[in-house]
Amino acid sequence: MNVIEGDFTTEAVQGRYAIVVARFNAFVVESLLQGALDALKRHGVAEDSIDVIRVPGAWELPLVVDRAARKDQYDAVIALGAVIRGGTPHFEYVAGECTKGISQASIEHDVPVAFGVLTVDTIEQAVERSGTKAGNKGADAAMSAMEMVSLLKQLHD
Repeated sequence: MNVIEGDFTTEAVQGRYAIVVARFNAFVVESLLQGALDALKRHGVAEDSIDVIRVPGAWELPLVVDRAARKDQYDAVIALGAVIRGGTPHFEYVAGECTKGISQASIEHDVPVAFGVLTVDTIEQAVERSGTKAGNKGADAAMSAMEMVSLLKQLHD
C-alpha cells in the first residue's frame, strides 16, 4: 500500500502563493494575515513568492480568489477574512456566498484554495481564532495550502 501525503520540507512547499485578504474586520483579519505570512516564511517560502491582495470584505473574496486561481501564476491561494454574526440575516448571506464562491474557485481552476475565513457568532470567538486561545486560523490556512502544494506536486510526478 502506498500512502501519498504532503509534507512541509522547504523544497516541497516552494511555489507562488496569493493571500487574498478582506479589509473588513481588520482588527481580526490582520492577525490572520500575520499568522499566514509567518507560517509560510517559517517553512522556507520566499517573501517574493507571496502576493498579498486586499479586497474590501468577505463578500468580495470569491471574485478575487477566482481571478487569482484562474491565472497560472499561483500554486495556491489563501483566502482570509472574518464574518461576525450580527442582529440581521446579513451574516448568513455573506458567509454562505463567500464559502460557496471560494470553494468553486478551487474546483474550477484546479488550484488549492485554503479557507481562512472566520464565520463566528461573536467578536470574542473571532479574537480567539485569530491568535489567542484557539490558535491562528490564518496560519492553519497557510499550512493547508503548503500541504496541498506538496501533495499535488507528488500527484503530478
